[in-house]
Amino acid sequence: MSEPGTHAFGLESSELVYEGAIIALRKDQVRMPAGNVAQREVVEHHAAVAVAAVDDQGRVALIHQYRHPVGRRLWELPAGLMDLSGEPAQPAAARELLEETGFTAAQWSVLADVALSPGFTDEAVRIFLATGIAPGERPPAHDEELDVVLEWTPLDEAVARVFSGDIQNATSATGILAAKLALSGGGTPRPGDAPWPEQPTAFAQRKAR
Repeated sequence: MSEPGTHAFGLESSELVYEGAIIALRKDQVRMPAGNVAQREVVEHHAAVAVAAVDDQGRVALIHQYRHPVGRRLWELPAGLMDLSGEPAQPAAARELLEETGFTAAQWSVLADVALSPGFTDEAVRIFLATGIAPGERPPAHDEELDVVLEWTPLDEAVARVFSGDIQNATSATGILAAKLALSGGGTPRPGDAPWPEQPTAFAQRKAR
């Protein structure tokens, strides 16, 4: 058996179980450090983007949106899937901000890259800080987006709502806290076009076949 931290977890085989519109499920057989092979179920998902859009008054854009898997509305940052072929992360974030809020931003930087639940899915999200907020032309909404409520919330209040449990979306909590830290001088965001080598691509490549 190799020393801890040095084993190469080789893939023995992989079986596609399900392929849907936004996810696929596969069963992988993976070589473990003791020499045995263990099955791991993996949900493939598009990469995603989220936006902490903060205006000149220090307010962050929050949306109240119905999420069917949990059966209730959640307060969230504007966010969405990178499901357009070849679209870079920052333009995707700008598109989602406009679609969900009707606003644009002049300055973009990267706050965080988050692996949302790496025990079973490759889903990951890049969270942006957007400033220089201005009104734009929002495209027509569809489905759940027809019911979305937009609220511009003081950033300190949004931080308090994370700690109180009112904001439970993991991406939104991360983005709000990171935005507060960055705007108060406690951290330095990366450029908006910073490389994202861990961006998940398996599902996009599967759909492109």
